[in-house]
Amino acid sequence: MKVLYFSRDYTPHDHRFLSALAESEHDVYYLRLERRGHQQEDREPPANVHIVQWDGGQKAARFLDGPRLLSGLRKVIRQVKPDLIHAGPIQTVGLLAVLSGFHPLVTMSWGSDLLLDAAKNAWYRWATRYVLKHSDVLIGDCETVKHKAVDYGMPPEDIVTFPWGVDLEHFSPGESRLRSQQGWGDAFVLLHTRTWAPLYGVDVFAKAFVQAARQIPELHLFMLGGGPLAQQIRGIFNQSGIQERVHFAGQVALADLPEYYRAADLYVSASHSDGSSVSLMEALACGTPVIVSEIPSNAEWVTEGVQGWCFADGDVDALTETILDAYENRQQLPKVSQAARQQAETRADWTKNSKKLLRAYDLAINNQ
Repeated sequence: MKVLYFSRDYTPHDHRFLSALAESEHDVYYLRLERRGHQQEDREPPANVHIVQWDGGQKAARFLDGPRLLSGLRKVIRQVKPDLIHAGPIQTVGLLAVLSGFHPLVTMSWGSDLLLDAAKNAWYRWATRYVLKHSDVLIGDCETVKHKAVDYGMPPEDIVTFPWGVDLEHFSPGESRLRSQQGWGDAFVLLHTRTWAPLYGVDVFAKAFVQAARQIPELHLFMLGGGPLAQQIRGIFNQSGIQERVHFAGQVALADLPEYYRAADLYVSASHSDGSSVSLMEALACGTPVIVSEIPSNAEWVTEGVQGWCFADGDVDALTETILDAYENRQQLPKVSQAARQQAETRADWTKNSKKLLRAYDLAINNQ
């Protein structure tokens, strides 16, 4: 079967899906809507995936480009003659795929398209309902996304839900040299991997870390990545007097990420919205206890005191207290670590979860 995989950009998530499809019996074609900002994924698509050259995919797509891109998509469909189109996010790529009139169509939610974008304004609400009405199957990564899709009119029987998952061999418990390299052998170490952007509550985390660090001399932090709030976040640390306890690691390659999870006593995410967070699944897979914001999707993964702890979303003082409590009860961390890994093995195994993608394709074909 010919599958046209149509996505907004080229990200680690796209590489994950294309790699899974490349190992299937299907003939896979990859179509990219746009090229935005910095490169998000260094790995090339799998060699046996056909890269489609077309009118899009070279620069950021604008609303005014819609008619030209729709015409280009219809031309691609005539040339490739796919048996199925896999398209997402909903209001951009999904909308173009729906407007092309092609079926069977599997639309894939990227989480934020339903959890955030759909409620932006009347146009987004219309586009969301229109795409879901004309999709044969919707793929979502958590129950929170599924419930939101049903609210927008998608029949629940046409929704296939599975976490995107992680490589459990790559992300696994083990030793790390990073603590000794930093001279943090006896420290209590936190890890933050989320993008420094408002959505991810990084300012909430930075303020809470500073408050906790003033009470725990042993508290240190691996702060990964960067983002639009870089100046503000660095300012919070620099003005606190504890900046020497923060190691800014920058962008860390996928190959090196497990070292950081293994080096940490706790992984922390203050995100205000998420689907099934891949970084959360990476932490669980490495056996790293977690502290996460109390939002619906996180509750699907973290039971209070079992795999980690939750705190009231956006509440700096609540996060501070949760960090302090975890430190005071650090003798429980080995047990929490085991439960975290068990949760990942049960629900976050990408090798198993990726097979549900192919079942979604079968459902779409049978719906014709």
